[in-house]
Amino acid sequence: MTETEGVIQYRLDYQPGTLPPDAALSSLLHWFRRCRERELIGRAPDRYAGAAYGNISIRVRRGFVISGTQTGGRGALTPDDLAWVLDFDVAKNQLTATGPSRPSSEAMTHGQIYRGLAAIDAVIHIHSPRIWRQAEALQLPTTARFARYGTPQMAHEVERLLMVDPEATQGVFVMGGHEDGVVSYANGIDTAGELLLVLQARAEQFSG
Repeated sequence: MTETEGVIQYRLDYQPGTLPPDAALSSLLHWFRRCRERELIGRAPDRYAGAAYGNISIRVRRGFVISGTQTGGRGALTPDDLAWVLDFDVAKNQLTATGPSRPSSEAMTHGQIYRGLAAIDAVIHIHSPRIWRQAEALQLPTTARFARYGTPQMAHEVERLLMVDPEATQGVFVMGGHEDGVVSYANGIDTAGELLLVLQARAEQFSG
């Protein structure tokens, strides 16, 4: 069965509310726009049945702020398009959130990275057919193909990859069971974004 892009897989406990005052929103909004301009985040009628794809987040004092579900097609984000994830439980496949928007379907994956690596402050999930197809040539770690996006299985696969270097301050992995899915993470959102742009350029060289 083909997965439906952008559909939330976890149980969501959501109450509308405000965003945390310590969130550095300008940098998150900036990198959303840069990824959107390159179609690494977006929406297109001929891709993924027209569903929006990609999401971006930053760590805050409690939890993290992430782009809202199905916002990838926006030309730019505003604070009203963001969600504040307060907690999540992989075993129960449950996530608790507030903020102006409901969180992205990949919120649990973002959360697992923050939980696993204390040095990480930003996560960006894009869709890049070039990077995804060249994962082996680029020597990128890859989650198992059985792990669908936004599921406990994906969270466990992310945990497995992160255990290789628990002191990591940056990295990239490919989502083997999520077509074109690529995730970068770093101790700053500028670094996470630049990692993806460099990889995209390298993948284009491999592709000819």
